Amino acid sequence: MNNLLATTFSAIITAENDQFYFLQKDDNILRLAKSEGEHQIGDIVTGFAYMDKSDKMCLTTQEPAATREKFGWGTVTDVRRDLGAFVDIGLAGKDIVVSLDDLPLPEDKEQWPKKGDKLFVKIVVDSKNRLWGKLAWHQDFWEMSGPAYNNMQNQDLRGIVYRNKETGSFVYLPDNNMLGFIHPTETFGTLRIGQELQVRVIGFRDQDRSLNLSAKPRAYEMLDADAQMILAYLESMGGKMPFNDKSAPDDIKATFGISKGQFKKALGGLMKNKKIKQSPEGTELLS
Repeated sequence: MNNLLATTFSAIITAENDQFYFLQKDDNILRLAKSEGEHQIGDIVTGFAYMDKSDKMCLTTQEPAATREKFGWGTVTDVRRDLGAFVDIGLAGKDIVVSLDDLPLPEDKEQWPKKGDKLFVKIVVDSKNRLWGKLAWHQDFWEMSGPAYNNMQNQDLRGIVYRNKETGSFVYLPDNNMLGFIHPTETFGTLRIGQELQVRVIGFRDQDRSLNLSAKPRAYEMLDADAQMILAYLESMGGKMPFNDKSAPDDIKATFGISKGQFKKALGGLMKNKKIKQSPEGTELLS
């Protein structure tokens, strides 16, 4: 049985009931859900074999995302600290488990994947005929990825974290088939294995043609609504305005609709981000 599980082969239909066709392959009986298509006894059907939740050997004509021979992306459906992460790779009635032995140490639980995260796995079958998901190694990602380019500065990309080290996180860019790296200073917290996130290109690594990435928003994206409004007003006024943190509260309220305290706080944020400079005459945008 072990040599058939998680492989694709042909088997003959020998019986049926209301829900399933029953197929024979050597000494093994498998069942195929009738919902997958109409067949007759005696038909030869090619499909992928696996054990479902009730330990019944099944055949499906719908190849899953991952097999013994190839890696594929699966979605995390559940996590158990005593076992690992359950992953949906497209098998009806069956999630495969990525063992806790392949995940970060228990004390690093913040790095464990959560429900909805994406893992790149291949199927392995143990001596008890159990299907497990094996995470792709760093080398596997290098072999499947293409080179990045040195003209991608400041582009926003979609990334999936596949490996964490003390020096930072390694990221696969699925829409570009490229690799990148996030230094710990370029994120606000711990990144999870399998976490999908928006990243920004901040550099190019010539030695391996990968990208340096940031998970932090741009400075202007971190500004609050009041600061964004003041920036928009400055731009509409050609980059200068006759208001600063010494302006009268009534003038500020009449023009911006906010209190002087809110106005000063917004100006402080803009100055910290080097967006403006103040003078006795008012405030000016910095280029």
